[in-house]
Amino acid sequence: MLGYADNMGSMLINITERGQISLPAEIRHKWQVRRLLLVDEGDRIVLRPVADDPIGAVAGKYSWLKPTNDEMLAEDRDFEADRET
Repeated sequence: MLGYADNMGSMLINITERGQISLPAEIRHKWQVRRLLLVDEGDRIVLRPVADDPIGAVAGKYSWLKPTNDEMLAEDRDFEADRET
């Protein structure tokens, strides 16, 4: 591992002359992403993982919401069919 690590998950890493950093393998394996969002918060820099497929990553997150989009479309079709008869 590069540099310093503490119990809170912080670690000190080096920046190359070209501005590159290396993420330790355990971090890469934990987050399993190939892209990071760098956020400059004024007094700190935060790296946030970005999923390769952001929509797919949250597809199941809201599956508990009912009805689903397909169910609502089916209800609309049924309603329109009843209205036409």
